[in-house]
Amino acid sequence: MPFPAPSPRARRGRLVAVLAVAVLLAGGGLVWLVPETDPPPVRTEEAILEVPAAPGSAERIAIDTTLYVPQRSPAPAVLLPHGFGGDKNSVAGQARELAERGMVVLAYSARGFGRSGGRIALNDPDHEVADASRLLDHLSSRPEVLLDGAGDPRVAVTGASYGGALALLLAGTDRRVDAIAPAITYNDLGEALIPNAATTGEVAADTPAAGAFAPGGVFKRSWAGIFFSAGSGAPAGGPGGEALEPGVEPDDQDLGTDQGGAGQPGSAAPDGSASDGSASDGSASGGSVEGGAEPGRSGRSGGAAPARPRSAADPCGRFTAEVCRAYADVATDGVADERTRDLLRRVSPASVTGDITVPTLLVQGENDTLFGLDQADATARQVSAAGGEVDVVWYVGGHDGGSPGPQLRGRIADWLAHRLTGEAEHPGTSFRYEVQGSLRANGTPSVRAVDAAGYPGLHGGTTDFRTVALGGEQQLIVHPPGGSPAAVSGIPGLNRLVTSSNRLAGLFGFDPPGQSARFTSTPMDTQLLVTGAPRVRLRVAAEGPVPPSGAVLFAKLYDVNPDGTRTLPGSAVAAFRIPSLPTDGTPVEVTVTLPGIVRPVETGHALQLVVGTTDQSYATPPEAATYSVSLAGDAGLAVPVVPGTPASSGWPLPQLLGVAGVLAAVALVTGVAALRRRRAHEVDPGLADVPLVIESLTKSYPGGLTAVKDLSFRVEPGQVLGLLGPNGAGKTTTLRMLMGLITPSSGEIRVFGHKVAPGAPVLSRIGSFVEGAGFLPHLSGAANLRLYWAATGRPAEKAHIAEALEIAGLGDAVHRKVRTYSQGMRQRLAIAQAMLGLPELLVLDEPTNGLDPPQIHQMREVLRRYAATGRTVLVSSHLLAEVEQTSTHVVVMHRGALVAAGEVGDIVGAGGEATFRVDRPEAAAEALRAVGGVSEVDVDGTLVHADLDGLPRSAAVAALVRAGVSVEQAGPRRRLEDAFLQLVGEGGSGE
Repeated sequence: MPFPAPSPRARRGRLVAVLAVAVLLAGGGLVWLVPETDPPPVRTEEAILEVPAAPGSAERIAIDTTLYVPQRSPAPAVLLPHGFGGDKNSVAGQARELAERGMVVLAYSARGFGRSGGRIALNDPDHEVADASRLLDHLSSRPEVLLDGAGDPRVAVTGASYGGALALLLAGTDRRVDAIAPAITYNDLGEALIPNAATTGEVAADTPAAGAFAPGGVFKRSWAGIFFSAGSGAPAGGPGGEALEPGVEPDDQDLGTDQGGAGQPGSAAPDGSASDGSASDGSASGGSVEGGAEPGRSGRSGGAAPARPRSAADPCGRFTAEVCRAYADVATDGVADERTRDLLRRVSPASVTGDITVPTLLVQGENDTLFGLDQADATARQVSAAGGEVDVVWYVGGHDGGSPGPQLRGRIADWLAHRLTGEAEHPGTSFRYEVQGSLRANGTPSVRAVDAAGYPGLHGGTTDFRTVALGGEQQLIVHPPGGSPAAVSGIPGLNRLVTSSNRLAGLFGFDPPGQSARFTSTPMDTQLLVTGAPRVRLRVAAEGPVPPSGAVLFAKLYDVNPDGTRTLPGSAVAAFRIPSLPTDGTPVEVTVTLPGIVRPVETGHALQLVVGTTDQSYATPPEAATYSVSLAGDAGLAVPVVPGTPASSGWPLPQLLGVAGVLAAVALVTGVAALRRRRAHEVDPGLADVPLVIESLTKSYPGGLTAVKDLSFRVEPGQVLGLLGPNGAGKTTTLRMLMGLITPSSGEIRVFGHKVAPGAPVLSRIGSFVEGAGFLPHLSGAANLRLYWAATGRPAEKAHIAEALEIAGLGDAVHRKVRTYSQGMRQRLAIAQAMLGLPELLVLDEPTNGLDPPQIHQMREVLRRYAATGRTVLVSSHLLAEVEQTSTHVVVMHRGALVAAGEVGDIVGAGGEATFRVDRPEAAAEALRAVGGVSEVDVDGTLVHADLDGLPRSAAVAALVRAGVSVEQAGPRRRLEDAFLQLVGEGGSGE
């Protein structure tokens, strides 16, 4: 007997089961086929070393250290400084990994951090760099360390961020350093924190991520504030945080909880490393402990003097007075004076890179809004010019994307072993970059490595720049007073959430209307792999006064999907200042270097250049200003491209099995998602002319709350529909679902036959006004509307600004500045803004809020005139009398459900109450009471109200005439408010 064919649902279920088993088997292969080996033992030894507090000073400060000794020695050494805000425990995991590779590692807490004494001087050559040289002296005295000569250890320096800069500075000042591997660090701290990405000339460098490094930049306020806060706690070290006197024996005291910020147990360093005594990768920092410290306690250092509390009023915390003054200088007005610039230059690796000739591995993150690829690019050029051999790695990470993972740390260890011993093989090519794809496995993006022939521009040759044509005319942009509201491109320290989650991509992106100009390319016909820093030539002119500090602007490059959604790679922004922009409107041409990125722009995607006036992460001038921005000439966007070959990694069978399972699962999910998208955007031709149909709409939330329940109604063309209901009726939830802001639990909404879903194209046919609109007060009403429309990216000729203003009835007031408007005029301007493009469906939430009776009357006329054009208006309001006079139809909701729907007259006229205007009210009341069935007769001036209980009004009028009463007017008594209260109950007042 043959088996029956399985149903489509059963076939789908079997396919899912088979794929699930495949994925489990592939994942299991990772366990079955990868051997586990125990790492070689590592001995640790903790000690407090004393170093001079300052050059030539007899005072001493304590430096807290841990020495990691491999199984075999003597061996080459690695000095391992930590990132800003951390301490020696922050790098414990990496130190142990290097020691397991056979190298002696000295990790330590820099002055001002952890339990080391002194104050933070930002890697000053006379302080932190001099301390590191003393640590090299200590290494040369250790019998476990291999020596190149007396007092000269075989040593490399590696570290990330703050520690990476120390590696560069030490290599440029101490000839005993044999190799360095700095990661995610800076070349010029002034340019990193106060960048200027624009130059009136051309960028001379031929490397792929060269920055303009122009003077007079824009203060990176958010990042600088994070770091200053990390160092603002009470200082460590000796009494009051000052130096230890010579010959004073340090007391065995626990200083780990007296740092007031970074370095405390459980805190995190700003560069992403842990500072709680554990390694950033989760490895333990155990091992044998010598030198008097207690095993397993990160709060003991083996003998540093206790810190004395400082006055809470001291804003400098653990910083030196010089650093504190510099921060106060630039944080006050966003502009650095000469003394601050000199300090930042002094503590920057750029001051010594001309003297670095040792082999250098530069590891820089592609997701780093603090120290971008341009910083490593500059270091590579400078060290190469000095004669040093330079290898470069760009990886998917950084201060916004995470520290190097195990594989990259292993590559760094291989490189150090090769340079220090000469026996290990070189780990690969001199330039490798990583490309993050859209495929995700267990929430982690797919990443592929590409090996290039070399870093372009270091040893001859140039970077290949592809030209991408941009479209867009000259555009007007405004810097609002105080720089608020400001554009949001990302949130320093949280951008990693965006790069690691598709759901959060674009969450932090916001370009306020009127503040940015947009220039967009045509869709790509083939994939374009952007590898470095694109460049563009802009023409900027002032349309009025310019702030004394110059024009401040921000440029960023979006990847635009075919559906119009945008992604800002790495949340990166190029800030630039034009210090001498003429006030007479004469344009200035500048070359702007955009942030360095690695981004595959797929076929069908476009690139969009956005030039704005604000960014919440930067300091901008307080003065209002207006600029015009256009593309200079027809050069377009110059995009760097670095050819390469996929990095070879052999044939890892477990990983391939896992990838195969993931690909199969992705194929299934993609198919289901495509089916859902097709269903979501299917069109009902029979409803193509109907503005709005809601069927069985339900929205439920966790916890059993149902905001909207089985709601159904229909709106026809030309209607003005009033949406009524008490607090909690579900009106706002319904409007949010209509606008595609939230997704229904069940049911559907169709606008002109198209099913509404988040991002549905039909939403462009809806205009909306919710509560209030943010206008720029120093511009006219007409200018505000033009800027708002320009921000939508749609053609100017489709705005219909004149028609919207005529309907709004603002008259000549549209040419006045908005700050002179009354509340009613602002509301009408907001309605005009919602009417731009003359949307076929206009959705308004409380449009008469804050208006007096004359203004409400004017607003009522505005809505009637708009509906008279054949379009449809949906109004949600708590003013029942206004809905009655404005709307043609009403929908009444209560507790999420529909209780009534229909024409206003039908709902108002329901029941049998009537009102009569008469000349003799008392006689009329007596006559009506005498009619059988009539009840509840009341006199109100010349009006007599009565419940006729089914008696025709004509019969009641006849009875009044027979009684000698002159009837001037007769009609239904019921008002919308009466009907509303009867429908929802006396307790259900309007919102």
